[in-house]
Amino acid sequence: MKILLLGATGFLGSRLALRLEKEGLSFIPASRSLGTDLRDPAQFAKLFSANLGVDIVIQAATFIGGIKFGLDHPAEIYHDNTLISTNLFELARKFNVRRIINPVSNCSYPRDIYPEFKEELWWNGPLDDSVRVYGMVRKMSYVQSVAYHQQYGLETINLIVPNMYGPGDHFEEVRSHALGALVMKIVQAKLGHRPSVQIWGSGSPVREWLYVDDCVEAIMRSLPMSYEREPINIGIGMGVSIAELAQMIKREARYTGDLVYDRTKPDGAPYKVMNIDRCKRVFNWHPSTALDEGIKKAVAWYRDNVLKADA
Repeated sequence: MKILLLGATGFLGSRLALRLEKEGLSFIPASRSLGTDLRDPAQFAKLFSANLGVDIVIQAATFIGGIKFGLDHPAEIYHDNTLISTNLFELARKFNVRRIINPVSNCSYPRDIYPEFKEELWWNGPLDDSVRVYGMVRKMSYVQSVAYHQQYGLETINLIVPNMYGPGDHFEEVRSHALGALVMKIVQAKLGHRPSVQIWGSGSPVREWLYVDDCVEAIMRSLPMSYEREPINIGIGMGVSIAELAQMIKREARYTGDLVYDRTKPDGAPYKVMNIDRCKRVFNWHPSTALDEGIKKAVAWYRDNVLKADA
């Protein structure tokens, strides 16, 4: 089995690379920082030509960030992700790739599904305005996968995942999703003896969080599995409000200051929690890292890696 790992130096990709190495599986790492711009069909084709015989492509290369990043860069998000996906599927079929593993963000679900996101409801309504561009682009990669399977027999396993967190996350205010940004702000406030931390929005939206190595496990289980056309939710099946999440990080960081919510900023969708029955059935498994355990690991990793590197 010859694996091409796209986005190999990113958050998810770097954890996948570590796991593939640990399992002794041969893979070709690719990313813009490694010299291949996946938006450029000529560069992408050169990558395939130099590595003939790829069986499986893991697609961990996307251009996205938190709510503010998405609102500030909608055209770039549409352009870059569309080109990457278009190039990937066309070149995969030309170079006889057998399977693509395609993680898709759960922001591709309609805004107003409650109490949980089920795969059969994926098309039942409009997306939240704050994530409409990225959500639709990733949703269209699923449509693309169905088309390429129907015409060319190219298999794709589409995994719908919530926001991820853990070692190697983007600990930046703009590029991070809420959890990574909160870890950065609260730990730095603790070290700087700051009296308060400002948090984007009201704190009321409920989000599900997936520890990055649990996503890696789902992808590893997707390599040998039988083909499934329909998408599969990968998550823990429960969520917490942003306010509850901030309190959990505050306790782990031992910060005693105030959390101040900026209600002038948009919240995004009010509720995003997935049903994971299909995941349990298909994989005979589901993600097992509890949120409090994962937060403990994320805070420790930030202190030991990001802060020490900046010192």
